[in-house]
Amino acid sequence: MSPVKLLDDIYWVGAIDWNVRNFHGFSYTTHRGTTYNSYLIVDEKIALVDSVYANFKDEMIRRIREIVEPDKIDYIIANHVEPDHSGSIADILKLAPNAKVVGTARCQKGLFKHYFGDWDFQIVKTGDTINLGKRTLTFLEAPMLHWPDSMFTYIQKDALLLPNDAFGQHLATSKRFDDEVDEKILMEEATKYYANILWPLSSLVVKKIEQVQKQDIKINMIAPSHGIIWRSNPMKIIESYLRWAKGEAEKRVLIVYDTMWGNTDKMARAIAEGISSMNVEAKIYRIPHSDRSDIMADLLEAKGILIGSSTINNDILPTVAPILEELKGLKPHGKIAAAFGSYGWAGGAVKTIEETFNKVGMKISSPAITINYVPTEEEIQKCYNFGKEFAKNIIAS
Repeated sequence: MSPVKLLDDIYWVGAIDWNVRNFHGFSYTTHRGTTYNSYLIVDEKIALVDSVYANFKDEMIRRIREIVEPDKIDYIIANHVEPDHSGSIADILKLAPNAKVVGTARCQKGLFKHYFGDWDFQIVKTGDTINLGKRTLTFLEAPMLHWPDSMFTYIQKDALLLPNDAFGQHLATSKRFDDEVDEKILMEEATKYYANILWPLSSLVVKKIEQVQKQDIKINMIAPSHGIIWRSNPMKIIESYLRWAKGEAEKRVLIVYDTMWGNTDKMARAIAEGISSMNVEAKIYRIPHSDRSDIMADLLEAKGILIGSSTINNDILPTVAPILEELKGLKPHGKIAAAFGSYGWAGGAVKTIEETFNKVGMKISSPAITINYVPTEEEIQKCYNFGKEFAKNIIAS
């Protein structure tokens, strides 16, 4: 695949990873692969914005060579330290020994710790610029979106934003632009990306977007470091980020559970029927047959969640623990929640679930419903009514 032209003298020279199926230590499944996006700006001075994961360096270098020889590169802009973006910088510098690496002070510290390179480095902060000739690069620090070193690069002439990990998706495709792919798939992956990476940083997302809006920065195109480039409607993803960051969601409920002998499963199904009877959508996920990063993506746009577990050793089933850990990490505060589950001679599972809800700031709509051993018809009806009441809280929210 050849380089792809974004605008006059600006090219995508990244790499496509069709086969990767997990990110961040198996906590985020990437069913549709990903891309590592790198951008080459050819002017009186030549700049490479971000690089690719080291395993794909040859693919990137081959694309660069179709445009210019790598030794012509004057600047390597490092928007972020993580190896999927910085992994090829050392290799590029071997081919472009006179190039200067540009990034934040924290980026310099992080890159040197990762690669132990004695590189020519220019530290930049918000508002600093580098003139390439016809174009000027302006830098905007974006700490904790999603690492402390992160920054955005902006080109005013083209109203082009290069925000690294913001506004991206894990989506491998031979197409490069939003108007060339299925919008449903695109937004599914953008939602999942936000939920599993940026959700705990939502307050910072709102502040950064509002900061950009106050500065009246025009944006005609957003070129992130994963997935496709937003050229037909870049405001779509910005508006979606604001909606997600502010906690806006649909009147939908997730029921996430695991069961030992099928009794908690019976409860989950009855609760779901009660919710549905109130014209509120209910979606059931049984762990571990469901992917937790998919569950988190669904939760981002759902008003409520019920988590259920049978009790073992006075606590939750081990299979339920990863979901609770995800909630602790992503902090989806404001969601309406409740717990349920069956038990034998002693309970305990629902207590652990409710403790997690409280810890992350979720709103417990009502005390947990528990059933001893196998639910009777009367107890199944109680679960159904429990679901109806939960749905009423969703409707009222």
